[in-house]
Amino acid sequence: MPAKKQIQPGERVPLKLTATERKLILAGVTCLDPEYEQIIQDTPAGQPVMLTLDDLDDFGGYVAAEANHCDDDKKQAKLDAVLEKIQSVLDRYTDDEPPQSLKIEDARQEKLIADQAVQIAEFAARALVAAKHLRIKTKPLDHFWLAPGQRDVLLLIPGVSKAVRNKLAKEKPLTVAEVASMTMALAEDLLEGEPRQQAALLLVAKHVMDRLQQEIMAKAEPTVKTKSERRLQAKRDVLYQFKITLLEASPPVWRRIQVQDCALDKLHEHIQTAMGWTNSHLHQFDVKGVRYGDPGLLDDDFEDFEFVDSTVTMVSDILPKAGKRFAFKYEYDFGDGWEHEILYEGSPPLEKRQKYPLCVEGERACPPEDVGGVWGYAEYLEALADPKHECHADYIQWSGPFDPDDFDPTKATRVMRKGLPDWRSM
Repeated sequence: MPAKKQIQPGERVPLKLTATERKLILAGVTCLDPEYEQIIQDTPAGQPVMLTLDDLDDFGGYVAAEANHCDDDKKQAKLDAVLEKIQSVLDRYTDDEPPQSLKIEDARQEKLIADQAVQIAEFAARALVAAKHLRIKTKPLDHFWLAPGQRDVLLLIPGVSKAVRNKLAKEKPLTVAEVASMTMALAEDLLEGEPRQQAALLLVAKHVMDRLQQEIMAKAEPTVKTKSERRLQAKRDVLYQFKITLLEASPPVWRRIQVQDCALDKLHEHIQTAMGWTNSHLHQFDVKGVRYGDPGLLDDDFEDFEFVDSTVTMVSDILPKAGKRFAFKYEYDFGDGWEHEILYEGSPPLEKRQKYPLCVEGERACPPEDVGGVWGYAEYLEALADPKHECHADYIQWSGPFDPDDFDPTKATRVMRKGLPDWRSM
């Protein structure tokens, strides 16, 4: 087969049709796109119909559809003849870039754009996580702004939702979630755009990301990082009793534990083992709006998004000195969002022959990891209970049999005393 003639994308090529063929197409091809009808009618008699390769391929689809459903053999033969002409033109030309013309620099540029698109998408995802921590995901951003040209670029991006597009057009305030979704749409469109479009998209993306980060930082309550060199001073003669309740779970899933003074990082371990979690995800404590976390894990690229170091903060540091009942939050797995209330119930006396930590009592099994949070867990239990449920077999294969009422405080105590593997030494 001879080599195809190279043409520019969008360049028109000639399709020679006889007067009879034109009449046949205009009168005999039902549902023909009006645009093609107009092109044929506007083309002077004796002149070829000029179409781009994409239009020619699309036009051929209408002719082929008519031929395939035609009961008249003569008409079908004439339509097939037109199709052969169309295919002949398509076989003669190409607007694809020849492989040999793709330069190394072009390939590098494509990789660079792809990498930047990934970075933008990851930033948007991290921004959503940060917003969720601060509980500002659906709150309007106070100082977010866009220049008219930037707004125009965003209005043309297909991935921007209709609701956000309406807000952009009316210059209404946007929420963190909406700006993050808009940033994600920028990343997706970046991969599809022409070089000039990509440059404009990158400039808009940088502006949106800068504004979003500044807004999130402004919403974050400043806290002071505790120096890791601080010496831990545990109150060994004090015992603390906590009731841990998994929020929004129905029926309730809870544990009552007794532990001696320790770092919050160790309390995290006690909670994990008492509940039945596997320490497979990130976690944080929230004490009166102040976040406590492990700096070795909570590295989310927001340099000023601060938290107190939970590895050197003692339980005794956060509890009221008067020994009153006191509640704070513990969140595990920022994706599924398992939130727990940790209720300090007091300090019972230490028993000489009793070993600690101790799980005193509790109810119901811990949900499986990665089941989709509280709502996903409810759907999971519903599917397991109904053999006819469409997800029943999949869940059984995924997790095996599961008893939501199964809990033994003695077993939980053994797991608490065994503790978790030291991931830092792995």
